[in-house]
Amino acid sequence: MLPAPRDNLRGIAWILFSVLAASGMSVAVRELSGGLDSRMIVLLRATLSSAAILALLATLPRLRASLRFTRPATHITRGLLIALSTHLGFYTLAEIPLATAAILFFTAPIFATILAGPLLGEHVGPRRWAAVAAGFAGALIILRPGVGDLHPAMLAALGSSAFFAIALLQSRGLAEADGPFSAFTSSVIITALATLPFMSGGWGLPPTGFAWAITGLLVITGAARGIADIQAYRHGEASILGPITYLRLVLVGLAGYLFYGEIIDGPTLIGAAIIIASTLYISQRAARQAQNRRRAASAAEIVPSSR
Repeated sequence: MLPAPRDNLRGIAWILFSVLAASGMSVAVRELSGGLDSRMIVLLRATLSSAAILALLATLPRLRASLRFTRPATHITRGLLIALSTHLGFYTLAEIPLATAAILFFTAPIFATILAGPLLGEHVGPRRWAAVAAGFAGALIILRPGVGDLHPAMLAALGSSAFFAIALLQSRGLAEADGPFSAFTSSVIITALATLPFMSGGWGLPPTGFAWAITGLLVITGAARGIADIQAYRHGEASILGPITYLRLVLVGLAGYLFYGEIIDGPTLIGAAIIIASTLYISQRAARQAQNRRRAASAAEIVPSSR
């Protein structure tokens, strides 16, 4: 059978929703970081999300029946990776300009390309390796080691991207085996449990009603972003959806300027342009290779039937 046709318009609608949700989540983390430790923000999000999931499972039998964990070790490993990525990412958002954080988070596809070989056995050709090198050059321009003060949060952003890339590679098989809802459920519960041992000195609650409202926004936008990403790449082609995600840089940069007076400097803009160009090339190259594999599979199906 030939592959099912893609609905790119629906995919674009979902990815735009994801961009809005991810931007809102970033701003919510920055706003809460003024009165809460970043570890507490992670714990609040994970705990409230877990509570919402349990409430849904208690009231929706069909959803409860869809929950399965056929690969417990992978669920645990992926959950711990997401926990690490989230902690490093929230610390980054609390400490450095929002736009700079968002730019460094976009190195995740670069790390995914590096790890695709050893983890998935995928062949990475010299062109994609050149794009990886260019992406890291862009990151070095932003970090500027030895030129100015290198904030630890910048390195945390790269660490967050690396851990997220590994989790993303594991997500492919896990979502197919157990479904995206099961993967999301295990990740938030494991994040909450893994955070508890490291909360010494980080306890606290939102001090005002407004802060609680922002916390609610954080939980909603985090869940919405996860669902929207799954739906977007279910309906649309990655080569079309990938470039749209960079609208997040515009929205987050605008929010940083309007709400916190943050201005992006020249070297950061240059580094951002290089990272964007390299990740776009990586996604386009991977999309072409996937298209060639689909065509070869389709030809293999058609040729025998014509004999």
